[in-house]
Amino acid sequence: MQTQITFKDVTFAYNNTPILENVNLDLREHTFIGVVGPNGGGKTTMLKLILGLLKPQFGRIEVFGHPPSAVCGKIGYVPQSTQFDSQFPVTVLDVVLMGRAGKACVGRYSSSDIESADVALGEAEMSAFRNRGFFELSGGQRQRVLIARALAADAELLLMDEPTAHIDQVAEKNFYDILKRLQSRLSILLVSHDVGFISSFVSGVLCVNRKVAFHPVSELSGAVMSEMYGGNVAMIRHDHDCIREECTHD
Repeated sequence: MQTQITFKDVTFAYNNTPILENVNLDLREHTFIGVVGPNGGGKTTMLKLILGLLKPQFGRIEVFGHPPSAVCGKIGYVPQSTQFDSQFPVTVLDVVLMGRAGKACVGRYSSSDIESADVALGEAEMSAFRNRGFFELSGGQRQRVLIARALAADAELLLMDEPTAHIDQVAEKNFYDILKRLQSRLSILLVSHDVGFISSFVSGVLCVNRKVAFHPVSELSGAVMSEMYGGNVAMIRHDHDCIREECTHD
């Protein structure tokens, strides 16, 4: 498999405060990787560097063998919350077609664009909601629509920043099942605090706390988590999963 993401001696700081230090990383295609770590450890910053929204002070980042800004069309992004005007009358199909915006002629979508959007909705198990208002949906359904938007854009890499933070456990399980199926066609990096749950789905975990270390799921242990978070942690489901009580979300 080819390498899709490379960090070589990458350091990034905000106002001279180091967030990531000397990060070296190679991630290959068609992998589903969980990104975990304490509040302020650099998880979201890492995603922004991969997206090309930030640039490192030192080191080199390549995505698909190029600088991130050169391949942004191949990267899909699903945020924790969606910035839409709740009064704007946008349908599910409208949102998914936004993924085709850079490929469509000005002012219109082709039949091919609409077909791609419908295929993407099917893959995200949201075809039945095609003509529904986006803001009529539950939080989990909205996140699946945003996955469809990335798929419609022909993304080869999907970045997700705590996408299940506001959805219930049943919807969360279905959400991860969909992602697991999609792994055959694209790579996924997903930020989560829920190590105990995502370990059932991901092939490996990036532990991010200024430094970055990759661990196969089989190597995860209380000792690894304790070292990363700097204290006692519990690998349990939904009772401050894998984080200390005082930790909060990025």
